[in-house]
Amino acid sequence: MNMKPTLLVLAAGMGSRYGGLKQMDGLGPHEETIIDYSIYDAVNAGFGKVVYIVREYFLDQFKEMVAKKYSSVKCIDGTPLEFVFVTQELNKIPAGFTLNPERQKPWGTAHAVLMAKDVIHEPFAVINGDDYYGRESFRVLADWCHAHESTKGRYCIVGFELDNTLSENGSVSRGICSYDAQMHLSAIAEHLEIAKEPDGKVYGNNSVTGETHVELDSKALCSMNMWGFTPDYFAISEEIFKGFLEKNIDEPKKEFYIPYAVDVMIKQGTASCDVLSSPSRWFGVTYKEDRPGVVAKFAELVAKGVYPSPLYK
Repeated sequence: MNMKPTLLVLAAGMGSRYGGLKQMDGLGPHEETIIDYSIYDAVNAGFGKVVYIVREYFLDQFKEMVAKKYSSVKCIDGTPLEFVFVTQELNKIPAGFTLNPERQKPWGTAHAVLMAKDVIHEPFAVINGDDYYGRESFRVLADWCHAHESTKGRYCIVGFELDNTLSENGSVSRGICSYDAQMHLSAIAEHLEIAKEPDGKVYGNNSVTGETHVELDSKALCSMNMWGFTPDYFAISEEIFKGFLEKNIDEPKKEFYIPYAVDVMIKQGTASCDVLSSPSRWFGVTYKEDRPGVVAKFAELVAKGVYPSPLYK
């Protein structure tokens, strides 16, 4: 098979809770970033291009980092790994809409993905730049991309067991997946303030129903923003974004998220979404207090031989 899927990395987040640009924070034994490990796993799974979604104000920094780190990285077929940079800014919206001057942040993850519509023409994966997904997750996603090279209107999400995504340093928000017997996504319900309590059970607030302190299934599959799409996604998503803006253009804080866009597609019948599962344990740096634990986990993975050290030479 000649097609190599693309990895789209969402790296435009401001890192407000973390207190800095966590996308560039060196967490591995040789200052490797989480993105470094994601790219390593993606390349070994068969991905051939990386598209970064960044902000204009740190674009040059990012380009410099990539040129320095990845210049010798080869795809599994021996060809050089390709890199493309695209910026997400709040004024990048369809014609006919006037931006609210009070708005300070871009329009969310689904808006970020739309920024890549002119540079991606093959099946692609979407990940967060500050989340570690594990090599098995990228293999699952690469297999799906290869199997859907010629399909339209069928996408996927890689779900992680809720218990494998919690932080010891504060509550988190997670989208809990609902799906049918064929593992087709039916809904993602956003839950806020999820945490494991002293009784060992997991509780959170359901933002859809308004229920608070709801006990959650620790093995429920949740979204960590790891998706697989085919290029037809862009045109469908852009139409949904226009509908979103018609209702929310004057709202300074409303954001257009991937789960919202996919949910609309499912309800409209324009797309279906396969729910894939990964045995990998997710981890990330939601809070700066998470950092030492993540550093220790990468050291452990290196010690077990999962990754070489340094990762890139």
